[in-house]
Amino acid sequence: MKIVIAPDKFKGSLTAPEAARAIEQGVLRCNPEAATVLVPVADGGEGTLDSLIAATGGTSVPVRVTGPLGEPVEAAYGITGDGRTAVIEMARASGLLLVPPARRDPLRTTTYGTGELIRHALDAGCRSFILALGGSATNDGGAGMLEALGMRLTDRDGRKIGPGGGEIGRIANVDASGFDPRIAESSFVIASDVTNPFIGAEGASRVFGPQKGADADKVERLEEAMASWAGRMEEATGVRVRDMPGAGAAGGLGGALLAFFPAVMRRGIDVVAACCRLREKLQGADLVLTGEGAIDGQTAGGKAPLGVAEEARRLGIPVIALAGSVGAGAGKLNDLGFASIHSIVNGPMTLEEAVGRAAELLELAAEQAVRAFNAGRRR
Repeated sequence: MKIVIAPDKFKGSLTAPEAARAIEQGVLRCNPEAATVLVPVADGGEGTLDSLIAATGGTSVPVRVTGPLGEPVEAAYGITGDGRTAVIEMARASGLLLVPPARRDPLRTTTYGTGELIRHALDAGCRSFILALGGSATNDGGAGMLEALGMRLTDRDGRKIGPGGGEIGRIANVDASGFDPRIAESSFVIASDVTNPFIGAEGASRVFGPQKGADADKVERLEEAMASWAGRMEEATGVRVRDMPGAGAAGGLGGALLAFFPAVMRRGIDVVAACCRLREKLQGADLVLTGEGAIDGQTAGGKAPLGVAEEARRLGIPVIALAGSVGAGAGKLNDLGFASIHSIVNGPMTLEEAVGRAAELLELAAEQAVRAFNAGRRR
């Protein structure tokens, strides 16, 4: 029996590679002769770097960069196993988890460190990039990233703007004369499951600003600043990002990339699946096991397990999903390629206990799911 194991991370407890290994242990406990194929996946958010390094035999390159609050942080980017593509996970340099809750303020946080990661990869000779945009602490419309790559953004008096979303409304002049020329020689694939536009009711500031520490007043200040910055970008490039789907990803970083870079935006799981050769690895499989920390109705919006199930469904392979929690709306996923969905929590316990025992619980749940699958096949 061939079983493909393709989970996303279990946020706060297991990376995708760790989750895959735990599931494999459960599979082999009841099917010791099974041929298991591990394909850790991600949807373009946090964990994409780990998944692509694990799946391609790539390497991680540590880099010290400017964090979201302007303080140095230890970050990293990846190079895929073929040595051709740099994987930039913006959360490693500009992510929300790098900012203590009491200091979260998208008026101040910057994407400058993400630009430094790109520059470092360019210096290393990379000209093909995958940019994962999930998990940001920022709402600066990508201005910090652009400045790190040589763009000069100034106000009406020619003074350089400061960091953060609170400053981008002051931008009056966009000077690209110092913008790194290697950008134009490169290709960039934006991996994201966010379809929000740059501004508006569904835009970056109003939808994601509160998650990053913005109260109602700050949200409106950010919205006004982002609208102004969208206008400056359109004047400079001719690209109208204000209502472009996906431009609001990572606090508008998606918009800056689409305006100033030779970039295309794709659904994160599709990028990861292609890079990991998921379709090829599914050939001849009898069963697919996937999962993530929480599965609910939002999973249908393009989360990693859905992408796995879509690929398996095309080949007629049954898919079982395992999750830390199964929430409202999960039932509709049965019509989208999931044979069954199971919570790994097997009794009353606190969230802290469930997180601490995640590997054990996932292993046990995988074993029981495969035992049930085996029984069904025999019948």
